[in-house]
Amino acid sequence: MVSIIVRTKNEERWITSCLTAVFKQHNKDFEVIIVDNESTDKTIEKALQFDIAKIVTCTDYKPGLALNMGIREAKGEYIVCLSGHCIPVNERWLTNLLRNFDDTELAAVYGRQEPLAFTQDADKRDLSIIFGLDRRVQRKDSFFHNANSMIRKSLWEEVPFDETVTNIEDRIWAEKMLQRGYRIVYEPEASVYHYHGIHHAEDKRRCANIVRILESLNPETLYNNHVDIRNLHVIAIIPVKGRINYLNGEPLIGYTIERALTSRHVKQVIVSTDNPELARLADSLGAEVPFLRDESHSKDFVDTEKVLQYSLDKIEELKIFPDIVVYLEETFPFRPKYLVDNMIEQAVKNGFDSVLAIKKEFRSIWREENGVIERIDKGDIPRKYKEPCFIGMKGLCCVTHPEFLRAGSLLGERIGIYEVNNPYSSIEVRGEEDFRMAEKLIGYWIKNDNK
Repeated sequence: MVSIIVRTKNEERWITSCLTAVFKQHNKDFEVIIVDNESTDKTIEKALQFDIAKIVTCTDYKPGLALNMGIREAKGEYIVCLSGHCIPVNERWLTNLLRNFDDTELAAVYGRQEPLAFTQDADKRDLSIIFGLDRRVQRKDSFFHNANSMIRKSLWEEVPFDETVTNIEDRIWAEKMLQRGYRIVYEPEASVYHYHGIHHAEDKRRCANIVRILESLNPETLYNNHVDIRNLHVIAIIPVKGRINYLNGEPLIGYTIERALTSRHVKQVIVSTDNPELARLADSLGAEVPFLRDESHSKDFVDTEKVLQYSLDKIEELKIFPDIVVYLEETFPFRPKYLVDNMIEQAVKNGFDSVLAIKKEFRSIWREENGVIERIDKGDIPRKYKEPCFIGMKGLCCVTHPEFLRAGSLLGERIGIYEVNNPYSSIEVRGEEDFRMAEKLIGYWIKNDNK
């Protein structure tokens, strides 16, 4: 039996992908033990969606201490050390680690670490150089890495990991094993995706040049990997307050619910409303309305971020822990067919915190501040030479992560933009004039959008 020790600290963005890959292994003779460093996000709640043998909490974190705490609870003859943000590449990862232990003089094996498409250049460089394609047997070299490794428990019982050092506990342990006459093996066939590297680069320009060279050597295979969206729980939240509005004889909210339901990636469509009648309508249209929004969160002065924060809190109280949240407003009925899925894919493949729907604007843009009007675009220059401004349309679609909503913010720091060129899609239907215009256009839109 193998015991897999997964160390975590606020890994909610990665833990679903990590554990999904672990539990898909061909070799099923294993247990998973989580050693958590007091996560404040939903790491543990998401981990509990899987068949976890035990969760251990480490309060005074040192890497060696955390591993020792987990291994003391382990039943396996072999111990896997895996970081909570590492994702096994395929279903033979565990088998490929374990097969090396036919060698009785082997103390430990560590696997390959591959960068993701959105990994920073410095980390791509480090991972690509250090974790190559050739298997190595190390008799003198003590390099060893516990983000993805397997050791004999019997040897750990003789020599536990150093519990006092703040890092390189793995190399210290490996050095002691080599001094005893054991060997360390690097196994490239036991690979994980790891979004950051093992060093921190200082010269970013030089690092970028090295990465470009590495990519040019094998462009068809390097860095095409990404987190599998199919393993992520994606929900759409549609906040609506007040009365039911109709457009062309149909409920206005229906156009947004329909778009969310036809997404390949959205698993749940949740309407957050204070209106019981609208809740029943949304339910009949295929959405879920698991709670009625408190009226205090439907006041005119309450901003979108507060509503979404409140809604996510209610959703998580129901033990629903999304990996990605898609924010949609009913006031945008002219939403392109593949918009939601394209934006989700952009967020996941590029590692963005958030992706915002935008339209480009080349005309002059002004703002007023303290009674002074000032221009914020680049001036009256020919359009082909002018850098555009971007008009955000968050209600049309915004893809983000729960951690930001939980903190009361819609967007994270690393924002991607998705340009929407269709002139209909930026039309927002709120006032009477908006409805009159939309009535004239919606029939044509429905007829032609699905072509």
